[in-house]
Amino acid sequence: MTENVSLGMPQLPAPAYPAEVHARLTEDSKAIIARYPDSRSALLPMLHLVQSEEGHVTRTGMRFCAELLGLTTAEVNAVATFYTMYRRKPSGDYQVGVCTNTLCAVMGGDAIFEELKAHLGVGNDGDNDTTADGRITLEHIECNAACDFAPVVMVNWEFFDNQTPESAKKMVDDLRAGRTVEPTRGAPLCTFKETARILAGFPDERPGAVEATGGAGPASLIGLRLSKGEAPHHRIVHPRGESTRQEGE
Repeated sequence: MTENVSLGMPQLPAPAYPAEVHARLTEDSKAIIARYPDSRSALLPMLHLVQSEEGHVTRTGMRFCAELLGLTTAEVNAVATFYTMYRRKPSGDYQVGVCTNTLCAVMGGDAIFEELKAHLGVGNDGDNDTTADGRITLEHIECNAACDFAPVVMVNWEFFDNQTPESAKKMVDDLRAGRTVEPTRGAPLCTFKETARILAGFPDERPGAVEATGGAGPASLIGLRLSKGEAPHHRIVHPRGESTRQEGE
């Protein structure tokens, strides 16, 4: 017996950006494209650029990239859907990623992720990962090369090391309340849209932000110190909740 199958209406072409937005993004895109001998190499930073406009990569953003780079929208879509750093739907001002790879997981990452889901009332199913106030998007992430500070939580790609469920819940509560939250190392936090523009290759113009990036923490440098014959730090890993910034950073 043949059943009725509906293939649905074909999707209409994506709308263009408003003229003012299109002109502004075109000027920025020309600066990006000029960095590369082949214009199509500019696609990754341009996807960050359009993401900085709306907080995620929209069909309009992909159409814009395709038209400026002489690509098909299918080619742009293939790249945008391959990398998880490009959001495909609206997300919060702060993207909170909990590392659940092996070391972070056994050190408490799984517990942090589960408690944050319950605390924020969100899931990780792609449809319910952002709080109703639009402040926090929660996701579990793969290794971020910070195993010596496990378990690690990242907010807009800035490090929050040696976390516990309690410290992580306080952190997201402070973010939702608009209170200042400082990473354990790295630049001060900015919104996800602002982060996307920086990743597109434009300078971080916030006073002191570049100088605050600092370097590797003591746990990361212990092997280098030992190879040079230096005495190791009396404490390699800071207790959770204690700042890992070096004096003068």
